[in-house]
Amino acid sequence: MALVSEFLGQLTLNLGGVSTARVVRPRQVLYAALRSQRATVRSLLYFLYFRTVAFSPASQTVKSAILICSTAAMCASFRFLLLNLQSSEPKYPTVVPFPDFDPDKDAARIETAIKTKGVDEQTIVDILTKRSYPQRREIAFAYEKRVKKDMISALKGALSGSLESVILGLMKSTAQFDATEIRASMKGLGTDEETLIEMVCSRSNDELMEIKKVYKELFKKDLAKDVAGDTSGNFAKLLLALVETKRDEPSSVVDYEKIDQDARALYEAGVKRKGTDVATWISIMSERSVPHLQKVFERYKSYSPYDMKESIRKEVKGDLEKSFLTLVECFENKQLYFASRLSDAMKSKGAKEKVVTRIMVSRCEVDLMKIRSEFKKQTGKSLYQTIAVSDYRPFNLCIHA
Repeated sequence: MALVSEFLGQLTLNLGGVSTARVVRPRQVLYAALRSQRATVRSLLYFLYFRTVAFSPASQTVKSAILICSTAAMCASFRFLLLNLQSSEPKYPTVVPFPDFDPDKDAARIETAIKTKGVDEQTIVDILTKRSYPQRREIAFAYEKRVKKDMISALKGALSGSLESVILGLMKSTAQFDATEIRASMKGLGTDEETLIEMVCSRSNDELMEIKKVYKELFKKDLAKDVAGDTSGNFAKLLLALVETKRDEPSSVVDYEKIDQDARALYEAGVKRKGTDVATWISIMSERSVPHLQKVFERYKSYSPYDMKESIRKEVKGDLEKSFLTLVECFENKQLYFASRLSDAMKSKGAKEKVVTRIMVSRCEVDLMKIRSEFKKQTGKSLYQTIAVSDYRPFNLCIHA
């Protein structure tokens, strides 16, 4: 246990994107802990998942750790951790890995729940909403091995309505779910622009790159080509620029000259002139890093009598307006954007169920904890309680009060 404590102590000193040189000692301690193959390593893993915020230098450590691990289950767990460590954005999940995980036991319980007369929905909920995606996949493999039947098909046959949508959504990875939602927004007659805007404009570079890869694997199609075929004009140009994932990575160096240049360029391309130079807006908003753009929007106020959102409303309309507004809102506070979407969706009677499903499922292993906090600040009400007294009770599965 002292070995694990030493590593955790060292890790605390190295949070926040420090130099690789300072990670040497924790790496050595982690290797030793893994070689010891003690039960405490599992505790270490979950501590890392819950507490690590931005520790990208650890990615190589965890890659090496995967090679050292001797069990498939631990390998899967460390791969899941690696995905979170490599992300450029902090994670605030509500659905997290279950500490005492036993896929065979879970599979047996789900089999019994499905076979029970009337279906034991509560058991299915208790298990699948309290396991991480890699753990849910292990349960599905164990179920298929045990029952000789696909678990997703079995769940689909046993469940219905909103509960079915949430549970089947959870059986996909976040990227798979996002790719499926984007595909559905463009499939068939007409385009669901609202969904397409939300999905493309709110996702980070890392998320969009993963979505593009998964989209190709699932549908054998190129996401950019599908977007181009389903949209048009400047709206299409903006979405395609985002899908190209050319956004700069955040830098510790603040370039005040470039901030001023971009702020002035946005002003001169819009409010200052007659007509809007949309290409300039697209270029800046699709290629600059988020921290840079946050400073640009502040600087913009010194040039324009309106803030960036007011300028957008004055300069462009329709889907292009909605897209630019979504981008700016997500640059300023992405979790507040999602909280507002949830609040608006639940105000309308029987409507926007798909919006609630989409946000709850797609963000529960990303940042739903922070969305929950922003919802409380914005509305003065708990998201959990708001859902509990509404027609959206199945969606509380992803929150856990």
